[in-house]
Amino acid sequence: MKGKLYLCATPIGNLEDITLRVLRTLKEVDLIAAEDTRNSVKLLNHFEIETPMTSYHEYNKIDKGRYLIGQMDQGMNVALITDAGTPGISDPGEELVAMCYEAGIEVTSLPGACACITALTLSGLGTRRFAFEAFLPGDKKEKQAVLEELKTETRTCILYEAPHRLVRTLEELLGALGDRRVTICRELTKKHETAYSATLQEAVEYYHTTEPRGECVIVLEGRSRREMEQESQEEWSRMPLGEHMELYETRGHTRKEAMRLVARDRGVSKRDIYQELLNCE
Repeated sequence: MKGKLYLCATPIGNLEDITLRVLRTLKEVDLIAAEDTRNSVKLLNHFEIETPMTSYHEYNKIDKGRYLIGQMDQGMNVALITDAGTPGISDPGEELVAMCYEAGIEVTSLPGACACITALTLSGLGTRRFAFEAFLPGDKKEKQAVLEELKTETRTCILYEAPHRLVRTLEELLGALGDRRVTICRELTKKHETAYSATLQEAVEYYHTTEPRGECVIVLEGRSRREMEQESQEEWSRMPLGEHMELYETRGHTRKEAMRLVARDRGVSKRDIYQELLNCE
């Protein structure tokens, strides 16, 4: 029989956040694949777990992934852990999961700590709809493309950032998106955990004088739909009415349908459009 891959969430700071199920699984599997064995050995030693461990990270994920698939194909059970949090979230674990499905190997996920969800619930911002962006791309063109997408994103956005790049990233967000509410969470679940709630402008000014320490999670307010609708209506209203009508009529709409669509775009009634057209004649 083939083995199984267990995605085991580990603490993001406080060791008490590990689950009993994860502890049992880490002791029972045949092999633990860890993002950084030097870091993970401290966790295993703390809980007296003696299961053999091997490295699985961004730079060996293809070759080591094939090796792990081979081991599971022969019946070995493998647990995957990351440096902190849930495997597969902003780390190469997603690649191993995809390889397992291709090889017909069963995968299960053991829930636990996750920095993005912890920060979201702590932020005071909307939690019903959210988008996780992880780290912004290093490539300038790719980063610009992501920032352009975020301009019209109405969901709460969650990003990761290292402390030495925090100010630059906040400045880029401010320049691209304008001032919005934001909560910056640091040292989550640890003794010096902080959640700084402000606007992007205030956050830039604050961290220019207060050196950020520890890994940061940026929780950013989404764009207001009402504000977007108002901007759209203002943009349409600047177009001459005749051109606006012609835009829809050339697309095959009847004059009556075009009047309805123009009224919708401008945020007014169809009667207002009809009256304005009469005045123009």
